[in-house]
Amino acid sequence: MSSRNSPPRQRGTRFLKGEKSYWRNRKWNGPLKMGKKRQFTNKQNPFAKKKRDLKERGQTESVRREKPYEDIVRKNESFEAYYKHLNVCKPEEWDEFMGKMQSNLPVTFRITGSKSQAHTLLKIIKDQFFTEYRRAVAEFRESGEGVVPEPKCLTWYPNEFAWQLELSRKDIRRSEPLYKLHNFLIAETGSGNISRQEAVSMIPPLVLSVEPHHKVLDMCAAPGSKTAQLIEALHAGGDALPTGFVMANDIDNNRCYMLVHQAKRLASASCLVVNADSSVFPSLKVKNEAGELVPLKYDRILCDVPCSGDGTLRKNPDIWTKWNMGHACNLHGLQYRIVKRGAELLEVGGKLVYSTCSLNPIENEAVLHHLLAETGDAMEIVDASHLVPTLKHSPGMTYWEPATKDMKFYKSFAEVPENYRTVIRPLMFPPAPEDVAKFNLDRCIRVLPHQQNTGGFFIALLEKKKKLPSEVEPSESAADEVKTCEAEPPQKKQKRYHRGFKEDPFVFFDGKEDIFDSIKSFYQLNDTFNPLNLLTRCREGKKKNIYFSAEILRNIVTTNENKIKFINLGVKAFARCDNRNMVCDFRLAQEGLESVNGFIGAGRRARIVKDDLIKLLSNNDPTRPPEIEGLSEDTQTNVTVLEPGSCVLEYRGEDGLEMDLVGWRGTKSLRAYVDQHDTVHMLRLLGADVSKYEKNKFEDNRAAEAEAEAEAEAEGQEEGKVEVEEAA
Repeated sequence: MSSRNSPPRQRGTRFLKGEKSYWRNRKWNGPLKMGKKRQFTNKQNPFAKKKRDLKERGQTESVRREKPYEDIVRKNESFEAYYKHLNVCKPEEWDEFMGKMQSNLPVTFRITGSKSQAHTLLKIIKDQFFTEYRRAVAEFRESGEGVVPEPKCLTWYPNEFAWQLELSRKDIRRSEPLYKLHNFLIAETGSGNISRQEAVSMIPPLVLSVEPHHKVLDMCAAPGSKTAQLIEALHAGGDALPTGFVMANDIDNNRCYMLVHQAKRLASASCLVVNADSSVFPSLKVKNEAGELVPLKYDRILCDVPCSGDGTLRKNPDIWTKWNMGHACNLHGLQYRIVKRGAELLEVGGKLVYSTCSLNPIENEAVLHHLLAETGDAMEIVDASHLVPTLKHSPGMTYWEPATKDMKFYKSFAEVPENYRTVIRPLMFPPAPEDVAKFNLDRCIRVLPHQQNTGGFFIALLEKKKKLPSEVEPSESAADEVKTCEAEPPQKKQKRYHRGFKEDPFVFFDGKEDIFDSIKSFYQLNDTFNPLNLLTRCREGKKKNIYFSAEILRNIVTTNENKIKFINLGVKAFARCDNRNMVCDFRLAQEGLESVNGFIGAGRRARIVKDDLIKLLSNNDPTRPPEIEGLSEDTQTNVTVLEPGSCVLEYRGEDGLEMDLVGWRGTKSLRAYVDQHDTVHMLRLLGADVSKYEKNKFEDNRAAEAEAEAEAEAEGQEEGKVEVEEAA
C-alpha cells in the first residue's frame, strides 16, 4: 500500500487488495503546497458510511442485534399466576392492574427544592413551559398518537414541585413536535434545577424526613436520584451550611461515579461518596468535641436494596422475558443482611427506610418480618402515610405463600421438600396469625401501578427503639481503646476489594499553606471561614483546584482513611487561573460558590442590573467579553471599584428573584463564568430569549441524511468510472 501521506491514485491505476476501501475512508486535504506535508484525516460522514455498509451487505436498513422494547410481548404466565394467587390487588382491579403493567410509563420530573430560584422556575413552567407543551401535544395528537392528558401535579410531593406528563420517554425523545420539551428537560437537568425521576422513586427520601443536622447514610445509592433528594432535604434550612451530611455508598466502583455525577449537579459540600459492600458496611469513627474517638452512628438511613425490579416492568419491558420466582428467593438473604447492617449502624431514636422497586412480598414484608423476628422489639415499623398525603397505596401484606419457579406454593416450611429448603427458608413465611399484630406489617406502603398511573414500589419506615441484640456494649476499661457500639462485620467478609481506579488522595489544608493567605486577602474571607476545610487531590506539586468540604466530612475522612474507600467529597471552590499581574492565582468556581459565598467580603462583590446580566450571559465569544463602558451606569459604578480578577456578581430582582454567579472583572471588560446549562437556566429565569440554544435534532438529521445521500451517490458514480477504466 502507498505511504500514509501519498496522494490519491491516478484514474486507471490498479488498486492493491483492500486499498480502495482504505482510500475511500480517508479525506485528502487538497493539492500539495510548498513547504507543507499532505495530510489525511479519518473524518467521514457517519450516515454515508452506514449506507455504504448496508449496500455492501445487500440490506436496505439496519438490523438490531437486541430485541427492541416495542417488540417484546408484555406477558409472563408465571408472573400473572403468582400475583393473582397472592391477591396483590383486589380481584375487581386485576384487569386494570395488568393493563397498566403492560403499558409505557409516563414521564415525571421534579424541581430541585434546595435551589433559591425554585419557585421562579415553577412559575415559568406553569405559565410558559406548559403552554408550549399543550401546543406540541396538539400537534402530536394530529399525527395520530391519540389523546394526551394535561400535565398532572403530584399532590403528595411538597410545594407543587413534582409533575407527571402523560407521555412516555420514547414519545418525547422521538417526536419532533416535542423537541423543545426534550431540550428543556435536558438543559434544566444539566443545571441541577430539575431532576427526571420516576414518581414512586421520590417517596422513600420524603418519608425519611431528613433535616439539616442529620447524619444520613444511603446504603445502596447508585444511580443517585434518591441521594439527590436527601441532599436537597439536608440543604432545605436556607443559605446556612448544614451541620449534618449525606454519605452515599455503592458496592460497584463504576456506579459510584454515577453518584458523583448526580451529586455534582447539586454542588453540596456536605455530600460524601464511598465504595463498600453495604451488607458488611464498616464501622467508622469520628472525633467528638473533646477529641475522643467515638462510633459514627447515623440519624437517618436509606436502604433502597437490590431487588428483582418487577415494579419497573413499565419502563424495563425486558423483565417480562426473564421474570421467575427464583430471583426473589435468591435476593432475600442479601436484602436482609443489608437492612440488618443498617439497623446496627442506626442511632437509637433514628429512622430507617427500607424500599424496593419490587411487588414481591418475599423481598419486602418477608425481609422485614425476618429482621423484626431476629431483633426483638429493638426495631418497629411506623406509619408513614401522613408524610405523603393524597398518595394512593395499599397496606403491607400480612399473609403470602412462597413458591418455586414452577409455581408450586407452600403454606408453611414443613411443606417444603428437602431439595428446596436451601431456596425457600423458614423466615420467608409470614408471621403466625396470632403474631401478625405485633409486627405491624400493614403499616408498610405498597404503591401499585394502576392506583395513580405509576410504577410499582414498596416503602417501609422503621424506628430504632433500643440497641439490637447483635450490638456489643463498649468496654468499660479505661485502658482499652474505645470500641464501636455494634458488632463488627464477619471476618470472612470484612475485606472486600472491588475493581476500579485508585483514587487520588484527599489532602486537607493544615493551616500552613501560603496560597491560602493570598486567597483570604483577595476575597476578604471573614474569620468564620475555616481553611482546614479546604482540600486538594495531590500531596505535592502545583495545586490546580481547591475544594471545600463540610467540617464533619473532614473529621470522617481523616479518621477513617484506611477503613473505607472514599470516592468523592466536597465541591470545587477555587480554580487556578495564572493571569499576569494578578494578586491571587485562583479564581472562584461557580459550582462551589453557594458553599463559600457567605464568607466572601463586600470588596469582591458587585450588583448588576437585569439587562447587563442578560448581556453577559448571552455573550458566546469568550475572546470578546462585553466592555464595562457599554454597561449601565449603575453596573459601571459597582464594577469599577473592584480590583481586576474574579468576583461575585449579584442580581436582586424586584420580583424576589435572587441570583449570584461568578464573574471576572477585566481591565476594561466584564464576563460571566458559568457553563452552558447554567447560562440557559439563568437566561430563562430572567425572561430572555433562549431560542438559539434550542436544537432541533430532527432537522439536523434530515440535513445530514440528504448530505449522506448525495455523498454516497457521488462515490458510487466515481467507483463506477474507476471500474470501467480498470476493465478497459
